[in-house]
Amino acid sequence: MKKKKLLLSLAAGIIIVSGSILMAADHIDAPAVTGQASDITDVYVFRGQNTDNIVFVANTQGLLSPDATANAKFDENTMIEFNIDNNGDAVEDLVIQCVAKNGKMKVYGPFKPNEPGTTSYLGINNFTAQVDITPYGQPAIIGEQKGVKVFAGPRDDPFFFDFVRYSQIIGGTAASFNETGNDTFAGTNVLGLVVEVPKSMLGGNGSINVWAESKEKVSGR
Repeated sequence: MKKKKLLLSLAAGIIIVSGSILMAADHIDAPAVTGQASDITDVYVFRGQNTDNIVFVANTQGLLSPDATANAKFDENTMIEFNIDNNGDAVEDLVIQCVAKNGKMKVYGPFKPNEPGTTSYLGINNFTAQVDITPYGQPAIIGEQKGVKVFAGPRDDPFFFDFVRYSQIIGGTAASFNETGNDTFAGTNVLGLVVEVPKSMLGGNGSINVWAESKEKVSGR
């Protein structure tokens, strides 16, 4: 079996417990990957409109202006991997791997990885679904195969954060956030990746821990 080896370049984490959701964000907080295709800005996990499904979201390449968004692309040498711990030991039991190729986003899994950790092999025998990457300014293109739905493409950044007020608080010139505040990310975009899968594919006892990683291809064999 041909395997493609990839090496971790960035990780962002999120934990969900029994239907509750906690979210981890990174906007320009990782200097090594800021502005690169491997820069994960946010990770979200929640129940789908069909409550028998779970939705996984990873947004990348934050702070894209409208002009920059038109030319932004998923890097074909970077894999986005959702890691799923379904027994509470903080080690991935399943992974969902997503790779862009020739204008499409291909999804593999969920499947049990060969080994846990920061080095992964693309599960080419675990292909699940693919979708055409939605062009900027166009309606969302949704792909569905084997019960798995997937979207990939530019979208308005959903994360709200008042960075100016945050800086004032950190600097000691303000005590708290304003009631509404100003959204620093208003008018900027991300490249979004959304994968919706049936709960039955995830195993476990109903609670899962999830984190996402971007991994860069370093060799193939």
